Amino acid sequence: MSDILEVKNLNVSYGGIKAVKDISFSVPKGQVVTLIGANGAGKSSTLRSIVSLVRPESGSILWEGAEIAGLPTDQIVSRGITLVPEGRRVFSDLSVAENLKIGAYMRKDALDEDLKWVYDLFPRLKERSWQLAGTLSGGEQQMLAIGRALMSRPKLIMMDEPSLGLAPIIVKGVFDIIREIHKQGVTILLIEQNANMALKAADIGYVMETGRITMTGSGAELLENDEVKAAYLGKAKEK
Repeated sequence: MSDILEVKNLNVSYGGIKAVKDISFSVPKGQVVTLIGANGAGKSSTLRSIVSLVRPESGSILWEGAEIAGLPTDQIVSRGITLVPEGRRVFSDLSVAENLKIGAYMRKDALDEDLKWVYDLFPRLKERSWQLAGTLSGGEQQMLAIGRALMSRPKLIMMDEPSLGLAPIIVKGVFDIIREIHKQGVTILLIEQNANMALKAADIGYVMETGRITMTGSGAELLENDEVKAAYLGKAKEK
């Protein structure tokens, strides 16, 4: 299976602080890949560097075999990569429908088919299409953030902590949607502190600690790894 994204020897710094330290990993086309780790491990900095919200200090980022490190963000989005940021960041004073259309701002074609797809994935958003995004619940805003990203028709959707701050029953719904998006052919790169849910959804997992990748394996392998269990899954495993 070919790799749609390859990150090689990536380094990211903020002033004198090195957030990402010479990491390399790949994302095969059509798979779900997750980066797990504690706060401050460098996960978000990695995603932000891929879409040029943070400029890498050094390293290579290959998208479909072509170098994209340091390209303008809009050029990266136009190639088929989109990011669902941590904290959702919806446009509070715009309606649900307006937020979704903003996700397609680079497209020149008709949006009706994609709006229908998003509304089929998230019936709650269809019910509230006229409602201001700022009045939605946290779970609904997360649905909207994912839907907005899908409106660009991405080949790769990157999600930064999609379950953050959500009730457990809502988290389960978010991961059900992630699986459904994957079934429809979208490649997914996922950052998630809920390691149990992330590894259950992932084909491949990477463990990040203090800016470095310290472990890799299939999602199933990492779920059974004693070090991962102790550090990220707690004593009791979810059934």
